[in-house]
Amino acid sequence: MGFNNRDNIDITKNIRVIEWLKSELLTTVSSLFTLLYKGAKEGQEAILEVLANIILVTYLLGKRLGLSFDEIDTKVQSKVKLGIAEDHKIEKWYGDLNRLLEYFKRTRK
Repeated sequence: MGFNNRDNIDITKNIRVIEWLKSELLTTVSSLFTLLYKGAKEGQEAILEVLANIILVTYLLGKRLGLSFDEIDTKVQSKVKLGIAEDHKIEKWYGDLNRLLEYFKRTRK
């Protein structure tokens, strides 16, 4: 069974979307670094906007690469649990990983 023209168009389109998402991710991370460099005067709203975009683009890129949103969530939760088990510094100092795990439990029922 060979590829037809429609298959070639879909593959090409998917490759272009993946390349665009990679570029978007790099641009957005760069924006975050710029905001952090400028300091608090840029405001929490701008930082929130950039962080939300990073998360959104990451989910979309994962989807285009053949991963489901559930797989991504499961892997993040697994990494959180591992960080807790290994007493990661961020957990030891602030308890953020346990808070994130509780957040997942509340929102991912």
